[in-house]
Amino acid sequence: MAKQSIFGRISQLLRANINGLIDQAEDPQLMLDQMVRDFTNSIADAEAAIAETIGNLRLLEDDHREDIEAAREWGEKAVAASRKGDELRAAGDASGADKFDNLAKVALSRQISSENEARSAEPQIAAQTEVVDKLKSGLNGMKEKLVQLQNKRSELVARAKTAEAQRQVQDAVKSIDILDPTSDIGRFEDKIRREEAVVRGQAELAASSLDAQFNELDDLGELTEVDARLAALKAGGSSQGAIGG
Repeated sequence: MAKQSIFGRISQLLRANINGLIDQAEDPQLMLDQMVRDFTNSIADAEAAIAETIGNLRLLEDDHREDIEAAREWGEKAVAASRKGDELRAAGDASGADKFDNLAKVALSRQISSENEARSAEPQIAAQTEVVDKLKSGLNGMKEKLVQLQNKRSELVARAKTAEAQRQVQDAVKSIDILDPTSDIGRFEDKIRREEAVVRGQAELAASSLDAQFNELDDLGELTEVDARLAALKAGGSSQGAIGG
């Protein structure tokens, strides 16, 4: 993955307005689940790419240290060869002195070459270090954003569950309002009152029948007395009753 594409993805994800995206989503929870997966995958890709970038930087730094060390060693060899040449020249061995002076020149040439390589690598190392620092910072930002997403998702799920529970309670309350049990109780009470009234009517009717029977008994008594008086008359007696008799 190229550094530019890494920067692009990190910048895009870090600029994401979570609340704005939630407001626009038809199903915020599904959208957040997808964002969590996208961030998790992007973080994994970014970590792999950043690790590779850091690895390349460390190789450059290793090469730079080797070039510096090589320059130092070639410098020491140049000094040693030059001193040896000076000693031989002082001893009258011009040929031997020239040989070591030439070795000193070769060593100095290698020193210069190593120094140039180290110097030319320094801007690249500095640029690569800046890139790595930005990538690390962006990666940390992505991880923080992922935590925000996960927290937001948990909050949203909890709120959705609470809202669903409240909706169920409201539906139950509405059901109670529509199917008012007190109205059923009222109808049952009316039924009982009607049954009680029927019983009372039956009792009144029974009492009325009993009164009629006693009235018939009184009438029978009167008829018996009449018959007795009639018999007395026929026998030549008086028709008067006990009153005034």
